[in-house]
Amino acid sequence: MSSQRILNERYELGELIGRGGMADVYKGTDTLLGRTIAVKVLRADLARDPQFQARFKREAQAVAALNHPSIVAIFDTGEYSVPGGPGEDVRVPYIVMEFVSGRTLRDMIKAKELGVEDSVGYTLGVLAALEYSHRAGIVHRDIKPANVMVCADTGDVKVMDFGIARAMADSAATMTQTQAVVGTAQYLSPEQARGETVDARSDLYSAGCLLYELLTSRPPFVGDSPVSVAYQHVRETPDLPSAHNPDITEALDSVLVKALQKNRTDRFQDAAAFRRALRAASNGIPVPALPASEAPTDPNDLVEQEDPATQLLSTTAVGLLDVDQFKDEPLDHEHEEPLPLGLPAERERPAGQNSRRRAWVATLVIFTLLVLAGGGFWLYSLMNMQPPPPAKIAVPVVANMSESQAIQELYSAKLVPKSVREPSDTVAKDMTIGTAPSAGAMLDQDAEVILKISSGPSSVTIPTNIVGRTEPDAREALRRLGITGDISTVRTHSPTVPIGLVISTSPAPGGPIAASSKVELQVSSGKVLMPQLIGLPVTEAEAALKANGLTMQVVEQENSQVEPGKVTAQSEAFNSEVDQGKMVTVTVAKAPAPVPTPTPTPTPTTDTPTPKPTPTTTKK
Repeated sequence: MSSQRILNERYELGELIGRGGMADVYKGTDTLLGRTIAVKVLRADLARDPQFQARFKREAQAVAALNHPSIVAIFDTGEYSVPGGPGEDVRVPYIVMEFVSGRTLRDMIKAKELGVEDSVGYTLGVLAALEYSHRAGIVHRDIKPANVMVCADTGDVKVMDFGIARAMADSAATMTQTQAVVGTAQYLSPEQARGETVDARSDLYSAGCLLYELLTSRPPFVGDSPVSVAYQHVRETPDLPSAHNPDITEALDSVLVKALQKNRTDRFQDAAAFRRALRAASNGIPVPALPASEAPTDPNDLVEQEDPATQLLSTTAVGLLDVDQFKDEPLDHEHEEPLPLGLPAERERPAGQNSRRRAWVATLVIFTLLVLAGGGFWLYSLMNMQPPPPAKIAVPVVANMSESQAIQELYSAKLVPKSVREPSDTVAKDMTIGTAPSAGAMLDQDAEVILKISSGPSSVTIPTNIVGRTEPDAREALRRLGITGDISTVRTHSPTVPIGLVISTSPAPGGPIAASSKVELQVSSGKVLMPQLIGLPVTEAEAALKANGLTMQVVEQENSQVEPGKVTAQSEAFNSEVDQGKMVTVTVAKAPAPVPTPTPTPTPTTDTPTPKPTPTTTKK
């Protein structure tokens, strides 16, 4: 795919930043809004497959309905055509997503740079995202380190790749769909491995596997093939994390023991409970262990002796996972010694021994009666006692936290947050203003608390330094200010502002406007309108060109009809668009040279001999 491809005449694709089994991800630019984006494009060779098309579109539909700081946002979807053969075009779908600058948890695990505190913090962020998606009715079904990004600037987590997500109401959301594995083997819940329907608790099992790997740098189960790993998820119990990392406390061990239970009814029942237990474990409080009488049993986990592999994996899953790789393993009870059918009769005891035995039995009976009487009295007293009222909970201080942090704080305090957005001139957009009731108020457990989130200022002031910025930069600056109205662009001529830079705005910079106002950016076109020069004195013509950022070249031409020094012609037509700084040739009239006076021609004459004077004789 060309790096210069523009999708939908709007999204310009840049460098390739990721490649998966079904799609490529490019860094791009939204040329309309001037922001950096990520574009996920289905591979062209898979675009003909309806199953991949449906999975790709399902991801867009699933995430488009989710708006949470810990979930990568979807901005837009679309399709483009590629040649598919003679007279045939293939429609290739794409998804326009939020661009997250950072690394995946998988990369951080490989770099071995995660401590226990970081691992717990990142898992809390993942659980916050899962809680939100589960409340929206969406099960992710593929939680793993490669699908969680950590932002480079804030350290917040972003859950991505809802490509196999399903609505909880979809009863067909099983592990297998027409012989295609759904999920990743190392993070599959037992019910996914068996091909059963999944629910929110399946995501929580995968989140437990993720936390296990963050803490120990290895998944809870490893094997030679996906089949062996899936088999272990159903049959085996993982090592305690502390066996691989001595920094892990018993409290964290207890959290993972509960999170990785085979029977989903024995796990955490929702992400909020998982998160509360994880935060408590960080403070050294373990998860209470189930008593032996309530040891988890799941009929689906019981296997018959005939064929363990076939009993563990569903028929459809067997079609996927190569069960021939399983090795028959004897069941535990096959090693037990069978009880003999006939037991020897009890030997007769001596009389003294029988007396002692009767005394011991009598003592035991009396003791049992006393215990039962005391227990009955205690039970009677307990039933007639009024239970103490539940302790009230103080609303924690969450002002100036991010929305996800505030939600975590309230859930950790066993309160139920409900986010509402309202304008604020003092609190940054998407940060918490406060709560209702306010911090410190005493409420019952699980009471609802209104979480006020800033939607940005009600009024903003367009800064004067918006002038001179590029159009995309100016748009982004206005959005950061909190302007939610439409931002349009008008190309305007300017003799001095370079092409593409903002000349001014409407409303003008410096005055307060409503955050929902429309703003018009007047952007330099890099051209000016040619003024009318003909008839002007050359000095005035030069001044007019200079005022428009143009230069002048003068060509003089004799003209007896126009006053010398005035412009008679210009190289660019009046009112035409001319590039900034262009040289314009003008023709200026000059007086014609004076006509020389002709020299008179001499008239020819005949020479008449002058008569000689007659000498006069004077007589003496």
